Amino acid sequence: MRLYDVGFRFLKLFPAEPIHEVVFGALRGTMAIPGVRGAVRRALAPAAPSLEVRAFGVTFPGPVGLAAGFDKNALGPDALAALGFGFVEVGTVTARAQDGNPKPRLFRLPADRALVNRMGFNNHGAERVSRRLDGSPPASVVAVNIGKTKVVSEAEAADDYAQSARLLGRHAAFVVVNVSSPNTPGLRDLQRAEALAPILDAVRTALDESVTDRRVPLLVKIAPDLADEDVDAVADLAVSRGLDGIVLTNTTISRARLASSPSEIEQVGAGGLSGEPLRERSLALLSRVYRRVGKRLVLVSVGGIATAEDAWQRITHGATLLELYTSFIYEGPLVAYRIHDGLRTRLAERGLERLEQAVGLSIQSSHVVGDHP
Repeated sequence: MRLYDVGFRFLKLFPAEPIHEVVFGALRGTMAIPGVRGAVRRALAPAAPSLEVRAFGVTFPGPVGLAAGFDKNALGPDALAALGFGFVEVGTVTARAQDGNPKPRLFRLPADRALVNRMGFNNHGAERVSRRLDGSPPASVVAVNIGKTKVVSEAEAADDYAQSARLLGRHAAFVVVNVSSPNTPGLRDLQRAEALAPILDAVRTALDESVTDRRVPLLVKIAPDLADEDVDAVADLAVSRGLDGIVLTNTTISRARLASSPSEIEQVGAGGLSGEPLRERSLALLSRVYRRVGKRLVLVSVGGIATAEDAWQRITHGATLLELYTSFIYEGPLVAYRIHDGLRTRLAERGLERLEQAVGLSIQSSHVVGDHP
């Protein structure tokens, strides 16, 4: 049994959200000790040139990043990146600060290696997060995830997203528009093409007007619960609106085929489920979208990635970048290092010099619709 497994058995005796705050605070404090962060980074960073990924005009040292949700307020992206992540996506950040939903709102389902959250975009707000990033320019690759302020109506959503984009765009390797969390009432309705298009247009304009020295890449994050035809519609919209990519997928409201007991599931209640139960659906949607758009968009795969084999499968089914969160909790702080090392081994075994050569390998070429209208 790994040492981390012993520690996790102790940690899970306590409520999930307070433990998250304590552990994250301890990590930031440790990494602030002179020399520690650099030493850890040198030991765990994906150093193999074969793992470098060039996307959006940015060089990522490795494809495995930390998904939004862990560091909502950009408190320690550099501390997290030192653990071997190729990038860190901070957020979700909203234009206005908000407390989120009542506690408790974060839960574990250990039998499924899953988490359930109904956090509700609790964050310090775009202006404060922007100042924090201004005050400590990160040495790592940082992306920013933005969402809708809860009290803002659907009619005002585009302006709300645009405000966050204006404040945060200059800090971001790429910006992700989150319209797929299940924990803000009505948010997922914005995934409809007719509702999503004006939001994407407003964010694109805000980024172009506020960041003039480069083009900030723009992505949209979608839910695994969308019907396949709606996923197709979002993919087509992303292409037609000139987006740079899609993040697949957010958490799910489904509770199908869980190993946890009905009483455990009922006790946890509503919220978005993440982790291992998402693996199959996330992979299926990745494959579907890649077949539809080919390499015209950068696809970022999230959901159920815990091992190097999971990561390799996503890459060969069309993902350029990967993100994880729940496996960071269950597998421990070395998970990104282990996945990157496993990917390096797989590349060497197959005689591939660059990870980009593996993107989409498992999709039959006759099925990739590179010229879809």
